Amino acid sequence: QVQLVESGGGLVQPGGSLRLSCAASGKRFSIYAMGWYRQAPGKQRELVATITSGGSTNYADSVKGRFTLSRDSAKNTAYLQMNSLKPEDTAVYYCNVEARVPGTTLWSYWGQGTQVTVSS
Repeated sequence: QVQLVESGGGLVQPGGSLRLSCAASGKRFSIYAMGWYRQAPGKQRELVATITSGGSTNYADSVKGRFTLSRDSAKNTAYLQMNSLKPEDTAVYYCNVEARVPGTTLWSYWGQGTQVTVSS
């Protein structure tokens, strides 16, 4: 099993910045990709950004140029730097990790979610 711990959410004014962190832990596992999704009230969960084990990143069009996803492989931690935040970025942000535990298949793990509110 893989456990995820998220941190860094909060309230910020429009134009401000926040950094989310997602730390993965467990006995033995290999991470294939890490990413962040978000869900605003009344809307479906949507992809924000992902990063593969090789370092390739993918961003939603709505956050390109404003958000940066990075990864510290030694710490099994992903960081989402969010700049120039807009009210429409308000949502619960969920960390997602695709990982394989020895002897099992690739599995998708989810964090508990962290609230990001952009408001003046």
